Amino acid sequence: MITDVLKAKWAAGEATINGWCSIGSPFTAEIMAAQGYDSVSVDVQHGALDYSDALPMLQAMRASGTVPMARVPWLEPGIIMKMLDAGAYGIICPMVNSAAEAAEFVSYMRYPPLGQRSFGPTRVNFAAGAGYYGEANAGVLAFAMIETADGMANVDAIAATPGLDGLYVGPADLTLGLTKGRLPPGFDREEDEMVDALKAIVAAARKAGIAAALHCGTAEYAARAAGWGFNMLTVSSDVRLLAAGAAANIKTFRSLAASGRADGVTGGGTGGY
Repeated sequence: MITDVLKAKWAAGEATINGWCSIGSPFTAEIMAAQGYDSVSVDVQHGALDYSDALPMLQAMRASGTVPMARVPWLEPGIIMKMLDAGAYGIICPMVNSAAEAAEFVSYMRYPPLGQRSFGPTRVNFAAGAGYYGEANAGVLAFAMIETADGMANVDAIAATPGLDGLYVGPADLTLGLTKGRLPPGFDREEDEMVDALKAIVAAARKAGIAAALHCGTAEYAARAAGWGFNMLTVSSDVRLLAAGAAANIKTFRSLAASGRADGVTGGGTGGY
């Protein structure tokens, strides 16, 4: 199973890096997957895309060898099973607030007798091969998002849910939930109370023998979080990388042009291109 690559790295104490796709484009997904991420997730919750966009995005990732994953919009069996059938090898489920909700989520991820997943692997049967049914229960990854005050209060019970593979922290919503809006949402938290919460989530995951994942804004923060014990780090997204790259190019051009250094001469000029 393709997820064995991730599991092997986590078992060896090596953190993995996860890419994030919020733009509904197979070409964007293909570009992201080709950059060397260990896994790439398609955001069906907040991304500018739906299932009809997500399926070709998962197809476009296949050649890279990266592990394709998806964040679903909610704890709802239809979309969870449909994304698995489309070829996602891992599902990130938002707003999991209790052990009961975590158990419900896991049940949608596993075929009987371990769960209630319906059989109909429309695309994944071809992408993974005819042996998919026998490998899926042990191979697909179930990540419950911890991003509310209730989720934080119940984090140990959630982590101990049989069949759950990991906790995934949404720091923006977690900040809103824990501080009741006192602090604005955002990634890469520096406040002591939020860093303590992140470390408590890692401790809960480690105690349960599962992975801990964190959504980060920068590679520098992700490296720090790996030092705290996070196993999987999502670093930025296609949207943010595109915006940052474009903004950096424009800033450089305007700075050079204003100082007359664009062509190594002072003043403007005319001519073709």
